[in-house]
Amino acid sequence: MLSFLQYCGKKIKSLLLKITGTNHVLGHRLWAKDFPQFSEVIHTQYLIVGGGISGLAACRFFNLNNENDYLLLEMENHLGGNSSNGQNSFSKFPLGAHYLPLPNKENTEIIEFLKECGICLGVEDNGEPILDEYQMTFPQQERLFYKNSWQNDIVPQRGISTETQQELTRFFKLMDEFRLKKDSQGKYWFAIPVHDSSREDEVLQFEKIIFKDWLKENNYHSEELLWLLDYSCRDDFGLGIDYVSAWAGIHYFAGRKNNWCTRYKDQVFTWPEGNARLAKHFSKYTDGKCRSGNLVFDVKINDKVEVLSFDNTQKKTKKIIADKVLLASPQFVNERIFNHKKASSFNYVPWLLTTITLKNEFGGDEELAWDNVIYGSSGLGYIFDQHQNLNQIMGEKVITHYKSFSTGDCRKARKKLYAMNESELKSLVLDDLKKAHPLIDDFILEMQFHKIGHAMIAPVPNQIFGEETKNAKESIEGKIFFAHSDLSGISIFEEAFYQGIRTAEKMI
Repeated sequence: MLSFLQYCGKKIKSLLLKITGTNHVLGHRLWAKDFPQFSEVIHTQYLIVGGGISGLAACRFFNLNNENDYLLLEMENHLGGNSSNGQNSFSKFPLGAHYLPLPNKENTEIIEFLKECGICLGVEDNGEPILDEYQMTFPQQERLFYKNSWQNDIVPQRGISTETQQELTRFFKLMDEFRLKKDSQGKYWFAIPVHDSSREDEVLQFEKIIFKDWLKENNYHSEELLWLLDYSCRDDFGLGIDYVSAWAGIHYFAGRKNNWCTRYKDQVFTWPEGNARLAKHFSKYTDGKCRSGNLVFDVKINDKVEVLSFDNTQKKTKKIIADKVLLASPQFVNERIFNHKKASSFNYVPWLLTTITLKNEFGGDEELAWDNVIYGSSGLGYIFDQHQNLNQIMGEKVITHYKSFSTGDCRKARKKLYAMNESELKSLVLDDLKKAHPLIDDFILEMQFHKIGHAMIAPVPNQIFGEETKNAKESIEGKIFFAHSDLSGISIFEEAFYQGIRTAEKMI
């Protein structure tokens, strides 16, 4: 027994630390473009560059509209973009986006997709959708570590002042009003997708100012409310209230109408692997029509569009000749392909995702919620990846900690993240988690750090409706088209989905 315990002690002290991330090494070759001459020519009617949700949604749209001569190229060795996942011996886990809120009833294309996926199982006589409850959050959905104890919900409640409670009430009442507000044309002020939102001057003024300044102007000062709003913005946009526009901050609360399903309106769809589950549903539209490990580095228009792509597996360059091309790639990639600085105003926030395998005893008497948030933390808390596990006996526990780098200099933060080693990353994450779990070191078996340098676009002032974004959306000679969530200014599944299908429709 003594030798066995000594063996276990050694195993714990030498816990596994592992770093993964997007293939930025291959991506950075766009700067040098040191690729061989092309040795193969491929012809297709439609070429899609980028296998994130926008590109996948475009493939689905082509297929459903009997346009089957298309090809998808993706730089990574898998599809999904930010909707990707990993897996260890105990659980799948997300490497990016990890849930989908219930859509608005106006989002009929997404609702059809959810039916196709078997997530929406039908409609009741009263019009209520029938949803697969096993693909939704179970109780307990979320909790907050606040004033040295856990409370249900992430809105601070226990021990707050009367003034703070009044501010919270006033703020959420105003958001309810914004949620329903429409302009003279019948358009929502704040809609999903953002393209469908009102363009009236009164609404666009919100995009010209910083959210924190708008809050100050409207006499919102309480520490708890400002923390909640900052957390919410960092969670959805990467940057907090000091940086995002008031339009984006309000849209976070007012864009979702809660009008499709009354029974489950506070729940979300989620899976152990996160939104990689949604990305997988597109696979039937990419079978035999996708080539991963391909980096597009040059696009030119002659009679048709000629695209050069480096196949990182075969180590050779191929020329693809297409009638039309859809670049479902972010603008910082497009600017390298076309050798211009078109994306200079696009701010991409770096993120760090840390998946931690823990002994089963972690948590003790405290039930882990799906989403576990720590008040005042620089991180965004962690999700319990096995939240939907129905087994009565479970092995080790797996959680994923999220951290965005909310800063005025995303480029500097990105360089710093890439330079950090395993030890530095471990300290960064555990210093955050120890505020709620001071003894977490005793339970850790493995930590995997996943670095995403350009994780998501940040909706800073003038990003969503500004001139540079407007220009970046314009097609070139009716042959080269653009679709990516960064053109919406908000990096959520719905925006990427609509970017893909609406741009594919224009191409047809």
